[in-house]
Amino acid sequence: MSTTLDTTFAALSDPTRRAILAMLLEDDMAVTDVAEPFAMSLAAISKHLTILTRAGLISQEKRGRVKWCKLEPDALRDATIWMQGFGQFEAVNLDAFERFLEEELGG
Repeated sequence: MSTTLDTTFAALSDPTRRAILAMLLEDDMAVTDVAEPFAMSLAAISKHLTILTRAGLISQEKRGRVKWCKLEPDALRDATIWMQGFGQFEAVNLDAFERFLEEELGG
């Protein structure tokens, strides 16, 4: 499980990837639509999508000529269970958790 957690938290560590996940909460999106709001190349977005896919947080599939991204909501289950082990959290603010880890680990 620690490898899965490491991969999940590494994927969540980047604000662009967290923004992509938030966008995919609404609905499946074509890769070009995912890339639209970001000031970076399609190749850079594709790298972020690859990381999210390897972490199991999203899936990608080709529909015709278009590659689509879909959120995989169950992928955060292990991370959520791990974080709940630290107390009675109602909800986890990942940004605050990231700041806490940076302060504690000096990152």
